[in-house]
Amino acid sequence: MSNIEVVVHASPALLAAATAARLVTRLVDVQAAGRVPSVVLTGGGVGIDVLAQIAGSPARDAVDWRRVDIFWGDERFVPAESDDRNEKAAREALLDRVPLDAARVHAMAASDGPFGADVDAAAEAYARVISRRNGFDVLMLGMGPEGHIASIFPESPAVYDDRPAVAVRNCPKPPPTRISLTLPTIRTAQEVWVVTAGAGKAAAVAMAFDGAGEVALPVAGAVGQARTLWLLDRAAASKLPPGIARLPVS
Repeated sequence: MSNIEVVVHASPALLAAATAARLVTRLVDVQAAGRVPSVVLTGGGVGIDVLAQIAGSPARDAVDWRRVDIFWGDERFVPAESDDRNEKAAREALLDRVPLDAARVHAMAASDGPFGADVDAAAEAYARVISRRNGFDVLMLGMGPEGHIASIFPESPAVYDDRPAVAVRNCPKPPPTRISLTLPTIRTAQEVWVVTAGAGKAAAVAMAFDGAGEVALPVAGAVGQARTLWLLDRAAASKLPPGIARLPVS
């Protein structure tokens, strides 16, 4: 059973900095064990701030970035140069600033990419990439105020899907067309990190610890094989039930 831990930081800035340090440490540890680590990135404000914190830290050079496999949990199906692309934001924040092996960076296709406007073909191609893997070391997720993760929204078809990755249409949050990993794929990760901040997320965080199901609250289905980390700021943790153990606030 996954070990669930809650870590609360005093502010979004401290949350991003601490998560960045945690990720660098995890990547270094996996490489020290002689393996190539695999990490699934997330978009959103805090997710991109984490990458920017790594880029600005001297500790980033402790990682051999040429030996890291990089994936995304979801992507907006828009042109490659759109500011809505999670990949573009990640490259600007970190990936263009470190030496990478391009063959180890597995971005989801854009709407002006090799599959054109066929989002189903693009999702199937990413599913094939994922199916060749045996899980991930770290999979990071942001969370929406209604409990969505990646592009899996409450009560949506994606929440029921067991393919590795799927096309998502009619998302309630624009852009409406996306590609997303599914819950079964998310659960192949050794460690799942839910990284979220803000009072607007507090109710969904509390619901996840109060027995909500994954159909109504997809984040409830985000569980790692060995460890599930909830990395929160104080506002996002403000409605947690009193009995939930948490590490000291920084």
